[in-house]
Amino acid sequence: MQVLLVDDHTLFRSGLETLLERHGIEVIATAGNGREGFLMARELQPDVILLDMRMPEMSGLEVLSGLRAVGFRNPIVMLTTSNEEQDLVECLRNGASGYLLKDMEPTELVNALRDIVGGKTIVAPELAAVLARVVQGDVEEILNKEVNPFAELTPRELEILCLLAEGQSNKVIARNLGISDGTVKLHVKAILRKLNVHSRVEAAVMAVEQNFCHKD
Repeated sequence: MQVLLVDDHTLFRSGLETLLERHGIEVIATAGNGREGFLMARELQPDVILLDMRMPEMSGLEVLSGLRAVGFRNPIVMLTTSNEEQDLVECLRNGASGYLLKDMEPTELVNALRDIVGGKTIVAPELAAVLARVVQGDVEEILNKEVNPFAELTPRELEILCLLAEGQSNKVIARNLGISDGTVKLHVKAILRKLNVHSRVEAAVMAVEQNFCHKD
C-alpha cells in the first residue's frame, strides 16, 4: 500500500510517516499544504491519500473535491481533528472514502486504512450517530444548521475582533485595552485560527459582513 500524506503540521507528518512505515505501509510522499498535495496526488497516483481538513493554499475539502473532479478514483481519507457534522457530511458528499480523527489509536488507523483500500468506507466510531442520520437522509438538516463562526472566541478575542473591524492597529488596540502589543498579537493569532482565516483583514471583513459588532 502506497500512501500520500497531506498535512500542514511538520511534526505530525513526520511522526505519522514513521508510524505507518513501522506497520509496513509505504509513504511515497508528504505534502505540507493542500495545493502541493493536489499536484502530488495527480502525479504519483498513490493507493490512498491521508488528507487533513484545515490547511493553507487549499483546504482538505477543496483538495478532495478537486481530485474527484479531475478523475482521481483511489481512496481519499480525511484525517482531522474536526468532529463537526457538516465537515463529515461535506466530505462524504464529495467522495471521501473515510473520515478519521487524529486522536484514534495507531493500530485502529492502520486497520482502517487497510479496510478502506479494500473497498470499505470507514468513519470514526465517535461519528457513527451522524453517519446514521446521513444514511437515513437527514443530510439537509445537518448542512443547513446555523453555525455561529464566532462561538469559540473568548470575550477578550471578541473585543479585539471588533477593534480590528474598526481598522485599529495592534498598538492602538494595546493602548486602548491596557495590554501589551505582544498580548494583542497572540489574541489576533487565536482569532484567525478559530475563524479559519489567514489575515486580520479577512477576520475584520467577516465581522462586518455579519454585522457582528453592530452597536445599537
